[in-house]
Amino acid sequence: MEGVITCFHSKCVSLPIRPFPLSRVSSLSRWRNSNLVSSSRSVPQRTLCVSASSSDTLVAGGSPKEDERQGKVSSEKEGDDSEDLKLWMDKKGLPPCKVVLKERPAHDQKHKPIHYVAASEDLQKGDVAFSVPNSLVVTLERVLGNETIAELLTTNKLSELACLALYLMYEKKQGKKSVWYPYIRELDRQRGRGQLDVESPLLWSEAELEYLTGSPTKAEVLERAEGIKREYKELDTVWFMAGSLFQQYPYDIPTEAFTFEIFKQAFVAIQSCVVHLQNVSLARRFALVPLGPPLLAYCSNCKAMLTAVDGAVELVVDRPYKAGDPIVAWCGPQPNAKLLLNYGFVDEDNPYDRIIVEAALSTDDPQYQDKRIIAQRNGKLSQQVFQVRVGKEKEAVQEMLPYLRLGYMSDPAEMQSVISSQGPVCPMSPCMERAVLDQLADYFMRRLSGYPTTLKEDDALLADPSLSPRKRVATRLVRLEKKMLAACLMATVDLLNELPDTTISPCPAPYAPSLK
Repeated sequence: MEGVITCFHSKCVSLPIRPFPLSRVSSLSRWRNSNLVSSSRSVPQRTLCVSASSSDTLVAGGSPKEDERQGKVSSEKEGDDSEDLKLWMDKKGLPPCKVVLKERPAHDQKHKPIHYVAASEDLQKGDVAFSVPNSLVVTLERVLGNETIAELLTTNKLSELACLALYLMYEKKQGKKSVWYPYIRELDRQRGRGQLDVESPLLWSEAELEYLTGSPTKAEVLERAEGIKREYKELDTVWFMAGSLFQQYPYDIPTEAFTFEIFKQAFVAIQSCVVHLQNVSLARRFALVPLGPPLLAYCSNCKAMLTAVDGAVELVVDRPYKAGDPIVAWCGPQPNAKLLLNYGFVDEDNPYDRIIVEAALSTDDPQYQDKRIIAQRNGKLSQQVFQVRVGKEKEAVQEMLPYLRLGYMSDPAEMQSVISSQGPVCPMSPCMERAVLDQLADYFMRRLSGYPTTLKEDDALLADPSLSPRKRVATRLVRLEKKMLAACLMATVDLLNELPDTTISPCPAPYAPSLK
């Protein structure tokens, strides 16, 4: 049962929700003491707000006095007597493994170094790097203590990520008395950063989002943020649907206990480190694994995946490692836009990178219904999304052409001929072919002109060693997008140059398909 690391980069936030059915989990019952956390009613809202850009603590807690009493003030010194993550896991039953936690300096010297999982000895392909017992893995089933309730919640507008985020927020309010304190402390230390020291754009400022101008990723970030806001509004569902689980916890309902900004930080942090396990029950498919991300580095051409085995989650390496080498894991076949949004990094050698082109037949076309039927017969929709994969730009353009040609048709006799044919629409008259290719070339040029910088300027920016991590990763993304668009434009221009008469004017097309 394999698991894809489906995380989403962000800062971890302690979620003050009444630990879900933890009360139902006997192994955690000794940590459930309603006196550990004072009622959130007594905590002014302003003390809960944590700046996404300046706070070292991603999981918000209670009042400053309460934080100090529980030993979780953000200014906590390195000399804190609490055990580190690996030592805690060893004490809690982690079997002997072949990894250690190492660190590298953060770009911002005000932040603590970044921890990462490294090989403690030479490893060979097929070796088990570590096997984390289920007792150290956080899943919705464990949080809620009831698989039926877990499935009910996740099919009622509230995601697994929201529930997990709320749970950790409440656990953090218990401070060192929480069974998960060392794990939460490690997530705080990482501040939602990936191994490139960058958080998801979901936590960037408005000014920093401008780095993504021209890229569809900017709109995706805003759309995802709206989705998190909708999740926030549904948080009280947990309270009302699983109220019996909270009887021992005198907290306010979630939306009164936590501001949206705090929840957003927590939610994004959980996205950045959650593991999507395969072939397990719905209540266990999303898991937080202490030695998993963000401590594991990501590699898009790696095949090592966290896998659910009998009673544990393990990682089998897919390549040899020398002692001290960072261990890498695969996060699924995701394009760079998703890698940045979810994990805060971009992979220059990502074989799954892609951009999309959306085309649509004109609904004003009198022959729209006939064209729609032809498109469907050839596996396309009236509103079609074309995937442009890196290195396959020419093939993508060739795939778009029959669809665009169909949209340009206006002669009823031609339509009857096309309707009776079985394959994709064939090349048309030179002037119509010129019109199709001109529209496609104009589209790619328009998209390229939407970026404020050229490829040459991007290269100059990336050569600057003082470039901030967020600006660097954003520049990498837009540069890779522009390279794919430029390759598409070149393929289109080559087809234009292959026309029998390059001087011919394009035919008029009152119902040309739209491209965006």
